[in-house]
Amino acid sequence: MAGSLNFERARFNMVEQQIRPWEVLDARVLDVLGEIKREDFVPARHRKLAFADLSIPLEHGEFMMKPVVEGRLLQALELSGEEDVLEIGTGSGFVTACLARLARQVVSIERHSDLADRARGRVSASGIRNCQVLLQDAFDYQPAQSFDAIAVTGAVAEVPEAFTRWLKPGGKLFVIHGRSPAMEAVLITRQVPDYLDTKSLFETDLPYLKGAQPASRFEF
Repeated sequence: MAGSLNFERARFNMVEQQIRPWEVLDARVLDVLGEIKREDFVPARHRKLAFADLSIPLEHGEFMMKPVVEGRLLQALELSGEEDVLEIGTGSGFVTACLARLARQVVSIERHSDLADRARGRVSASGIRNCQVLLQDAFDYQPAQSFDAIAVTGAVAEVPEAFTRWLKPGGKLFVIHGRSPAMEAVLITRQVPDYLDTKSLFETDLPYLKGAQPASRFEF
């Protein structure tokens, strides 16, 4: 019981002392981050770090984003509960679960089978049924639908045109792009008919999606 209570206190502190002060004020987002058990989504060896203000390493060189970045991502998409959402990079499944609580339906793609399998189990154990995790590489993926919102959980050097093409008119894409260590988180909105509006949100640093690294710079 004491361990459970400690996790609840740590979760409360994460929301109130990390996420809210970083300008995450959307009540639905804060409620979801305060309800979903983040400690159940981190690797067992890092469970005590579940609520720390840092990225948590996963297998294959992947990472869970910092809680503050997850909060800003969820808030930026302004989900009302009626949206079809695509997540690019399932990872641990934590952001997947949060998106599913905030949207109508979530499709999440992950290129590593072990991460995808574990995320499915964790999301299902959280009682979430409006989500599917697919074993797919983002750069081979051919979706059968377009989406109201897309969340990219790994950085890209340049935003792939395909990602914006998958948006419905009025749809929003959250993505972090640029060169490490000075990357920019942006929200791209597809306006009708084909105009893309880009809003800068904040600066951060994040590992790249596989295949989305910047081209090598050669020194002569």
